[in-house]
Amino acid sequence: MQRISGMGLGLIAGPVLVVTMGPVEGILVVNVLAFLNAAATTVTVREYVDWRKFALIGSVLVVGSVPAALLVREVSGSLLQALVGGLLLIALAVTTFGQKYIPHAEGPAPALVAGIAGGFMNTLAGIAGPAITVYAQASRWGQQSFAATLQPIFMVAGALSFLTKILSGAGSLTETNWLIWPVGILGMALGLWIGVRLSEKVSRPRARNIALVLASAGGVVALVRGVSGLL
Repeated sequence: MQRISGMGLGLIAGPVLVVTMGPVEGILVVNVLAFLNAAATTVTVREYVDWRKFALIGSVLVVGSVPAALLVREVSGSLLQALVGGLLLIALAVTTFGQKYIPHAEGPAPALVAGIAGGFMNTLAGIAGPAITVYAQASRWGQQSFAATLQPIFMVAGALSFLTKILSGAGSLTETNWLIWPVGILGMALGLWIGVRLSEKVSRPRARNIALVLASAGGVVALVRGVSGLL
């Protein structure tokens, strides 16, 4: 899905891992897998990457990542799970139904704001893509270049999110089942292999719609579980 539409791993795997592993450990695993997945995908789409926009957005991801890591450290697991689910659903709603209401954006300022928001959302919920999608819509960024440029951005975002949470004491993977890594890497490799072969056959709008449906379902589950834990 990520090879075809630019996004996918965080949107789909994030809610699943949050529900099965918890909001802190689950998103930490997503951060690591997102880094590896984006690195592999970058190799296949590097000729379409807009390196100038990557540098602009990637340079400020840490500004959003640090406060998000501190928030993860301080709030309860149920509240964090509800925040992850709610934030995901809001981001999906904005990028899906609010496209025509997004004003045109020019200059570096909107890109910097998108980078900060992406860093915050990626550290909290493992999803940098929706925040940057809003900027892409506002700046009329072409889909092919946008989808390709997201990959190195996801690499930086994943690394920063992981490091800020580990260094701040907001999370740890010391008790994570080691099987998650070979299973996750195998799944990503298989998905990338399939994505490369389907990228010319499956339309980007259709692939995006499938990803949005799956991500929305996961977001609802995470939100409901988080809210029920608070009651």
